[in-house]
Order: sequence, then C-alpha cells, then structure tokens
Amino acid sequence: MVQDAILSREQRQILHILERDARTMPDQIAAMTGLSEEEVAATIAGFERTGLIRSYKTRVDWERAGEPRVFAFIDVDAQPERGTGYDRIAERIYRYPEVHSVYLLSGSADLRVVVEGATMQSVANFVAEKLAPIEGVRGTATHFLLKKYKDDGIIFAEPEPDRRLAVTP
Repeated sequence: MVQDAILSREQRQILHILERDARTMPDQIAAMTGLSEEEVAATIAGFERTGLIRSYKTRVDWERAGEPRVFAFIDVDAQPERGTGYDRIAERIYRYPEVHSVYLLSGSADLRVVVEGATMQSVANFVAEKLAPIEGVRGTATHFLLKKYKDDGIIFAEPEPDRRLAVTP
C-alpha cells in the first residue's frame, strides 16, 4: 500500500471501526463491512506494516483508578531554524518522557506541548529545568488541566444523578 494511496470505502470503514474500538475482532468488522474475515485481517496487517495504524491504546480513567495525573498545556514561543523550521525544536521537545504530545499551531503560540506529571510541581520543574532552556525556546505559557470532560472522543464527565422525587398518580 502506497502511503498517499486513496483508500477504498471498506478500508476507511475498517479504520473508523478500529478507531472507535480497537478490540473489534476481524469477524465483527467483516460483518459490518461486507468483506471476508481474511480480507479484513490482511487489510489491518497492511495498515500496521505501513504505519497507517500507529498503535492501539486503552483509555484509562486514572482518577477513578486512584492514581490521578496532572496534565498541562504549554504554549511555546519558538525561534524556527533555517532549513528545518520548527521540526528540530519539536523533536528535541517530544523526546522527553514527560511529553505526551507536541503540535505546531497557528496563532499566538508556535508549539503546544502536552505534559504529564505526578504533581503540578513536577510539571513546573519540567518546564523550568528542561523545556524553557532548550535553544530556540523564547518563552512558555503553562495552562494546567483542571477537569477532563471528554478526551479523544471518550466522555469522562459523570452525569448528575436525577434527584427529582418520583411522582405517582
């Protein structure tokens, strides 16, 4: 499969199904798409081999598991480098294990870095000791995540229980 190849409708369906639930078995996907189980398995293997499917991930509500984590969104003002733009500085940043994600943005910040830590202090130390001193970083603005309502399509907010009294005739 060529990286820039146009995918068939069935191939796109497979990707959408797996994106919603990576545990969906090939026989279930076959029933949903009209393909054979063997075609589905071969298609998925091809997606994995070419890097179209990057990984499979479980979304864990660590708050409920008793292991809360602190996330911060750090807007980085960076000086682009000749020939590589922001790519080299982004690579230096995303190599740190504390870094969850790095995005190139339009607007007032050049990069948005998502950092995960055990405490707010550990995130602050990462910014002060590792991120800010990187050559080409001109400034940072840190925004701590206070509450997660929805993440990557998964709703984390608990609905309020219905506190109304039951009315009977």
